[in-house]
Amino acid sequence: MHTERKARWAVRQSALPTVVRSCPDCSGTRHRPSGKIRVNANGKLLDVWLLLSCAGCDRTSKVPVHERVHTSSLEPARREAYENNDLAVVRELTMSASLAAKNGYSLDWSGTWELEARTPLHAIDDPTPLTVLVSFELPVPVRVERLLMSGLGLSRSRVRRMVADGRIRLPLAPDAKTSRDFELTVHAPAATPARLGAPVAATRREAVRELGAADSVEAPLHLSRAVSGA
Repeated sequence: MHTERKARWAVRQSALPTVVRSCPDCSGTRHRPSGKIRVNANGKLLDVWLLLSCAGCDRTSKVPVHERVHTSSLEPARREAYENNDLAVVRELTMSASLAAKNGYSLDWSGTWELEARTPLHAIDDPTPLTVLVSFELPVPVRVERLLMSGLGLSRSRVRRMVADGRIRLPLAPDAKTSRDFELTVHAPAATPARLGAPVAATRREAVRELGAADSVEAPLHLSRAVSGA
């Protein structure tokens, strides 16, 4: 009897995305968060901006978060976080796709994530299926194929072949991008009947050759691979 095999892969944050927008003072288009939020009160109305710094000339620019909103529309804790430049809120605003769309800029996620793959110490062709739970700690859109290549230590062609053969079973296409948690399973190759009279050892050697060197690699118990870009 084979014991159940499970693994957890986590897409971890290694940096914040770059804000891509034109700088009025130079030809640069890349901005990084300054770590600050500006709050301006005019009576009972508030304006809140996320402050960015141009990577080329260091010019500070403002991204509107709230414009002319009534003070009562913000929770006291949220307003306090804005006024204190809370790092968690700065992180949240910098990664916000809705804020980017609202203000007409894009986010470059290159170099912002790494995959931490915790996989049982078994060969990938183990007869017991391997169930992998993939989770994201940041909303970075990553191509599923890249996660498989990094987590399993396989080439792109090998991953595609295993998907086509039904050995890797996914809830979405391998060339799709996702930032949502999902689960996949990895199955052993279908058993091939031995030729009549062929020695068992020879048959096993042939099977190993057919699997290829990539499939014979064993993943360590605590494996972390850094992969930049989406």
